[in-house]
Amino acid sequence: MVRERQPFLDILRGVAVVWMTAFHFSFDLNHFGFIHQDFYRDPVWTLQRTCILSLFLFCAGFGQAIAVQAGQSWSRFWRRWLQIALCAVAVSAGSALMFPNSWIYFGVLHGIALMLIVCRATASWGPWLWLAGLCAVLAGVFASDLHAALHLPSLLDAKFLNWLGLISHKPVTEDYVPVLPWLGVMWWGMAAGQTSRLQERLGRLSVEANWAAEPQLAWIGRWSLSWYMLHQPLLIGLLTVVSSLR
Repeated sequence: MVRERQPFLDILRGVAVVWMTAFHFSFDLNHFGFIHQDFYRDPVWTLQRTCILSLFLFCAGFGQAIAVQAGQSWSRFWRRWLQIALCAVAVSAGSALMFPNSWIYFGVLHGIALMLIVCRATASWGPWLWLAGLCAVLAGVFASDLHAALHLPSLLDAKFLNWLGLISHKPVTEDYVPVLPWLGVMWWGMAAGQTSRLQERLGRLSVEANWAAEPQLAWIGRWSLSWYMLHQPLLIGLLTVVSSLR
């Protein structure tokens, strides 16, 4: 069965994409020395990253709920999943060239690829997804405390296990989106997507809002993966040219 698009979900994803683009443009300006900000510790930037990522993952979970309800086959799921996985590999390769000491080995696309499989496999949990999501978020947020209290093995800090998220300290990498806590956000999105009343209300909101930017945001949301893969090379290329002319 072909899944009908949900305008409100495309718009919400479009908002996340535009916000992400503005964030990355600021990051690139900082990288080229046009501005001077601490993107790794300043709450102004770290909080924005958390909000943008949460919005993306919530939309991904919500979209999976709609796809499952519409009868999406596993073969169709795997075709889309393969696109995401290949893009994740491309991100790792590109980041290794630009940031050899902090390349992205488990960033947002890597995390989404793995978490989508988990969400698809747990779609039948229904309302229990809310509780599972809470447990995942708490486990990730308090991972360092769990290490100290439960004497978790230091092996969990090894790079090959960083994807889990049960770490005592954040690894050195430009983008890090482990299963814990972020699977919890995607589970919450799936749980919300399984609530038909919420789907109906959001659907009416997107139709009645009559936003001037709605068609553009929806279009961006429909092409979010392509936008994600292209925007940074374009921004970095542009700033490289501008920087060389200074």
